[in-house]
Amino acid sequence: MEHPLFSLSTRPDRRIIEYRHNDIEVTVTPSVKGRATIFDADILIFCISQLMAAINVGRPTQRTLTLTAHDLLLATGRETSGDGYKRLRDAFERLAGTRITTNIATGPKADPFEVTTGFGLIESWEIVRRTRGGRMVSVAVTLSEWLYRAVLSKSVLTLSRDYFSLRRPLERRIYELCRKHCGRQPEWRVSVDTLCKKSGSASPRRVFRAMLREIIRDAHLPDYTLTEEEGDIICVRPVAEVVEPAAQIPPLSPDTLNAARAMVPGADIYALEAEWRDVWAASGAPPLKSPARAFLGWVKKRAGQDN
Repeated sequence: MEHPLFSLSTRPDRRIIEYRHNDIEVTVTPSVKGRATIFDADILIFCISQLMAAINVGRPTQRTLTLTAHDLLLATGRETSGDGYKRLRDAFERLAGTRITTNIATGPKADPFEVTTGFGLIESWEIVRRTRGGRMVSVAVTLSEWLYRAVLSKSVLTLSRDYFSLRRPLERRIYELCRKHCGRQPEWRVSVDTLCKKSGSASPRRVFRAMLREIIRDAHLPDYTLTEEEGDIICVRPVAEVVEPAAQIPPLSPDTLNAARAMVPGADIYALEAEWRDVWAASGAPPLKSPARAFLGWVKKRAGQDN
């Protein structure tokens, strides 16, 4: 989240980006399809959520994830039509084609040596479609070893589900930076210049400042409020405590997950499981006589509210 890997442009961005901050160096080289966008990153977020859900309950994981196409499209706000297939394919091609060279370490530290690594965000992808009608059935994604190590070492942060409703690229990027740097602190102050650099925005400072003021005025960011202070400073404060998932969450069996899946066909059951755990943690993590019954009851109630 801290470094600008993804393009904020809605047009193909073929610029080579070289970013340096403190001791961190990142070079992002796009393919002819353009650099992966901040909306393409939704696919990675979805994959990471599946891995974290498995890790939290002790299920085995691997770099290749086989996903239900409908779940992926719904979770990332994409169309389930034939046009949705083309857009998803384009996103995969940008993710696989964008190459990153960096000295950011994931997993165990490499001290006393500095290691520079080059990789793509995903190693490979596959979409399975029915030959008649062209409907997508399943999607397989193989994450890069670098990204997979980051997940295994839990070098990831939770995001508000409202993040996916943000339609302006800069809003999404500003939220990511607030989540990374402010987190659960009372406040985070940053200069407009530094925020512009960290965002990866290509806009001149005066244009960037104007866009920031629009974000401040609209106040759509989940979890955080922004205010402008003297000296070209932006102050970020959490609206309320940002709740992290509890370290010990009751495990759910495959039978329980299948029963929940039958209640809400087509829903991303692992995302629902993660949401339920967050609700459970936010309520003080009370003891549960039957985690399975509690989860299924919550899913049933939630499904009733959605209908």
